[in-house]
Amino acid sequence: MADQYDLLVLGSGPGGYVAAIRAAQLGLKVGIVERELLGGICLNWGCIPTKALLRSAEVFNQMKHAASYGLAADNIRADIDAVVKRSRGVAKQLNQGVTHLMRKNKITVHMGTGVLKGAGQVEVTGEKGTEVLSAKHVIVATGARARDLPFAKADGDRIWTYRHAMVPPAMPTKLLVIGSGAIGIEFASFYNDMGADVTVVEMMDRIVPVEDADVSAFLEKSLTKQGIKILTGAGVESIATSAAGVKAKIKGKEGAAAEHDFSHVIVAVGIVPNTENIGLEALGVAAERGIIAIDGFGRTNVPGVWAIGDVTPGPWLAHKASHEGVIAAEAIAQALGNTEVHPHPMDRLNIPGCTYCHPQVASVGLTEAKAKEAGYELKVGTFPFIGNGKAIALGEAEGFIKTVFDAATGELLGAHMIGAEVTELIQGYVVGKTLETTEAELMHTVFAHPTLSEMMHESVLAAYGRAIHI
Repeated sequence: MADQYDLLVLGSGPGGYVAAIRAAQLGLKVGIVERELLGGICLNWGCIPTKALLRSAEVFNQMKHAASYGLAADNIRADIDAVVKRSRGVAKQLNQGVTHLMRKNKITVHMGTGVLKGAGQVEVTGEKGTEVLSAKHVIVATGARARDLPFAKADGDRIWTYRHAMVPPAMPTKLLVIGSGAIGIEFASFYNDMGADVTVVEMMDRIVPVEDADVSAFLEKSLTKQGIKILTGAGVESIATSAAGVKAKIKGKEGAAAEHDFSHVIVAVGIVPNTENIGLEALGVAAERGIIAIDGFGRTNVPGVWAIGDVTPGPWLAHKASHEGVIAAEAIAQALGNTEVHPHPMDRLNIPGCTYCHPQVASVGLTEAKAKEAGYELKVGTFPFIGNGKAIALGEAEGFIKTVFDAATGELLGAHMIGAEVTELIQGYVVGKTLETTEAELMHTVFAHPTLSEMMHESVLAAYGRAIHI
């Protein structure tokens, strides 16, 4: 037997490494197992490098419209290789940062593939061979991978997952994106800004279908204006690749199918949890279609085994995984006798969602439709970017902010935004929801001028017929 730990974490993504750090802060002896790169998908192949790509596209797009700011930018061009190189550099920097954090917090890193072998035992197989580790508690934080389509297996050449799309072998000329969730729309926006001819196919009746219907409609109109072709209520029936490109048979909402030519395809139709072949079945850990069942603290049905992040019920977001990691670490410390921590269960209605396309989308809580379905009588306020001085000064007057309140109590049920920097603004409403804010507190809050955040205030006022600037 090699090492005895209080906690072993399988996976070092934004859930796993945060759980390990919090547990170490609480005095636990912690080990972490990683089969590829510290930081997991998020830091190396997901959230962070994609935002670096999108930032390059945003700057490029602004350069193309320099004249509208009284500036001249002539003969500008995009170098996809340089853009990708910068993105990979950002990912490498953060990977090194996590390595530093492991050392700083005295967390032992075991590089290899971990398999649960029994109560409190994990077998790790890596370059140095196989070792068996022992721990009082184990957190499964093994993340997820892109879901394939049976007829469109990713090959890295013509058919891509998000991972291939971050390091493209060539700049696509005519791109098909299958799926309009956050990943699909972000890559559609990036490659469109970089000069590709982009088509998005979504089987639902609207894009970003988890968002408020008004946000979906506004985003579709905006992306269409930018030149992206959007086909909703449609499906891809077959894909054939060749040296020349891709032929895709697409069935439209009217029911007719037609063949279209593309240079490349990105498949963005969801994720598959990495829960197979890690010993969960032998231990009797309850799961459905690979998703591990947990309580609000991350406990599974097997004592000593916990789970967080993309292997658990959604939403499948990095910040949700990180918060679950903190909750689980504190609950484990409490179980081991720490009386100073008092973890609170996760409230999924207080988890924000962000899509970093152009314009950005952000939300928290119930949509207007979901709130009505839940039986609430509502007060709903909307305020447009065009009514905000800072947005006009920035040249970013496209978008709106929408707030949804319970008419009986004034409880903030949800907030939905589309426009410049809304992924930063949304946190104000997230804090408000977490503090169980009503419209009264939000109305009485002083918002700095001139800022985009003033629209948050105006949206609340609008819900009660008191908006000032519209």
